[in-house]
Amino acid sequence: MKKQVNGNTEGIRTTVLTRIAAVYDLKMAAGEFASHALVDELAALTGLIRREISVYIGRDGAVEDVSIGDSGKVNMPNMRLVRNTDRLSGVRCIHTHPSGDGRLSGVDLGTLRSMRLDAMAALGVNEAGEATSFYAAFLGEMREEEREVLVAGPLRPYRLPQRQLMDEIRIADERLKSSTKETAEARPERAILVGIENAEGYDTLAELAELAKTAGASVVAREQQRRRPVDNATYIGSGKAEELALLGSELEADLFIFDDELSPMQQRNLETTLGVRVIDRTALILDIFAQRAQSREGKLQVELAQLKYGMTRLAGQGLALSQQGGGIGTRGPGEKKLEVDKRRIRRRIYELGEELKEVEKQRSLRRDRREKNPLPLIALVGYTNAGKSTLLNAISDAGVLAEDKLFATLDPVVRQVTLPGGTQALVSDTVGFINKLPHDLVEAFKSTLDEVVCADLILHVVDASSPYYDSQM
Repeated sequence: MKKQVNGNTEGIRTTVLTRIAAVYDLKMAAGEFASHALVDELAALTGLIRREISVYIGRDGAVEDVSIGDSGKVNMPNMRLVRNTDRLSGVRCIHTHPSGDGRLSGVDLGTLRSMRLDAMAALGVNEAGEATSFYAAFLGEMREEEREVLVAGPLRPYRLPQRQLMDEIRIADERLKSSTKETAEARPERAILVGIENAEGYDTLAELAELAKTAGASVVAREQQRRRPVDNATYIGSGKAEELALLGSELEADLFIFDDELSPMQQRNLETTLGVRVIDRTALILDIFAQRAQSREGKLQVELAQLKYGMTRLAGQGLALSQQGGGIGTRGPGEKKLEVDKRRIRRRIYELGEELKEVEKQRSLRRDRREKNPLPLIALVGYTNAGKSTLLNAISDAGVLAEDKLFATLDPVVRQVTLPGGTQALVSDTVGFINKLPHDLVEAFKSTLDEVVCADLILHVVDASSPYYDSQM
């Protein structure tokens, strides 16, 4: 393995970097958590550079990675991590705190949980480069939706209970193995919401939280950047992205949900910095629609919108994705996987368009029959979750699903009702609208929305209890 020092090495002398790289040679003996030599060298080096140094050690005692910078953001591409969800990673982290305080931070503990590290340990180092205190943390039992952390410390850095600390790793591994199967299915994805303040003062993150809840996510934090021009590379700026990476580690976030549509480049850059999945508001709404669609037409419409959205997010990997080798008359890498994927998606988009045309013909026939029917058509329209389905159920006993969730109704429903004066009428429940509704989704649902155009009366349902009802209207 190449002895490379990762992280923020800027401004550090070559001779010092060489000495830091030599930490790779400090192998721990069997039953040794952190050797005297490792503790001594980490303290001395931290005193020299006044930055945090993180060392990751495998079960065999070999140093897998040495990085400078925050332990919650270390990139470890070459580490032999255990991938099983019911086992610890097989790697422990020992890092320094240049402040002299060895107590573990929230980021440290969050990284321990999210990466399922064998242990997370911190060594306090004062300005003179002397080790002051040592703390070590291990994964404990599950408590509701969060796994507790067991912390040992403060310990004397040069008199560590080596055998006991190694035993704690073994116990934590067994504990995780016995409890993972019981909790894996119950734990919803933990999401952090991110947005930029708008001039109107409209709290779009509150609405985004409702969307996330509808999709089945658990919102663990909301971060709103002060109003500023959107950053072309990361949407929120590199500084804020680094800050969010730490927050994600601390809160064990599984994904970040951004309140605006991200460009493919922004999404890729953010995933690189944040280290977890990143989706935008459009992808979230499409996911909800995919869950809610029941009719054949609804499923076709959602798939069409998803394909159009995903088409721009295909990223090729150059020669690595080549589908055929070169040869006489056909020299070159051939057709890349990216191009094959795009061709398949275009073909599927065309097929869906043709199927929807057939569905639209059938809808037009039903509409023509209704026009010959003397019964007037009333279309219920309005913001999502404004109460349209509840109103339809109240006046017709329609039995339409009415939940306190966004987009509970996706497929249009028509019911015959008797008005108070005795007049018979048809009432149509339609899909709700929402702020920043994806354009592709509006286009895909055009035939459904035509129901409103052909109505004799449009009844706008408004939730007067919403503080933003006028904007929603």
